[in-house]
Amino acid sequence: MKEQLLNRISVDKNICHGKPHIRGTRITVQQVLVLLADGASPEEIISEDFPDLVLEDIRACCAFDNQDERAAFIEKLRSERRALVNSHQ
Repeated sequence: MKEQLLNRISVDKNICHGKPHIRGTRITVQQVLVLLADGASPEEIISEDFPDLVLEDIRACCAFDNQDERAAFIEKLRSERRALVNSHQ
C-alpha cells in the first residue's frame, strides 16, 4: 500500500528545483504538508487549493513525510539512476 502511494511522488532535478512533488504536477510535498499542518483537511486542500489532486495524492505526501520512507524512496531513486547510467555505458 505505501509503495503504491509513494509511486505518486517524484523527484526530478528539473521540476520544482528537485523538491519531491506529486507526479505529473508542480505541487510539492511540502506545500501539501504545510496546508495540513495549518489545519486544512485533505478535502479542503483538494477543493480549495489544488483541485487537480485526489485523496491518494494527499495520503502519498503524508506517507512520504515519514523520514524512513523518504530515505528508502530516495535510495531507490538513486539505485535506479545508477542502473540507468550503467546500462548506457
